[in-house]
Amino acid sequence: MENLVPLFIIVTAIAVVIQAGILVALFIAVRQTTGRVEALASEVKTKAVPTIETAQAMLVELRPRVTEIVANVEHSSRIARAQVERIDATVSDAVDRTRLQVIRADELINRTLDRVEETSEMVHRTVVSPIRQLQGLVQGLSAGLEFFLGHKRRQGRDGMGVPQDELFI
Repeated sequence: MENLVPLFIIVTAIAVVIQAGILVALFIAVRQTTGRVEALASEVKTKAVPTIETAQAMLVELRPRVTEIVANVEHSSRIARAQVERIDATVSDAVDRTRLQVIRADELINRTLDRVEETSEMVHRTVVSPIRQLQGLVQGLSAGLEFFLGHKRRQGRDGMGVPQDELFI
């Protein structure tokens, strides 16, 4: 076992040297990466900072205008909404009035047609019926006079010479 102790010391020394080499390599890699990152950062800084400053200046300059535009749009939308509400009320009123006028016109037409029908019936009762009765009376008197005077009876309307009464057997 005593022989093994120097061997373990040598292996441990080699491991420490390897670890030191790895640490030195890591240090060099980190330093190179840091240099690259700083170079890239300064390049981004030189390019991005002016753009960011320009954008910020534009925002500062345009903010009052944008605020004014938003206020104008809001005002315009309120006016448009009020106008639409007024138009809706006007159209609703016009539709209601039109509906009422249509109902009135329908009632007027119905009353007129009823009166025309009543007048037609009245004319039929007072004019046509008495005329038919008078015509029947005149035909009866004419037939009676023809019979008493001995004249031949007139031919019927069918042109066959048979009186209308004798058609039914």
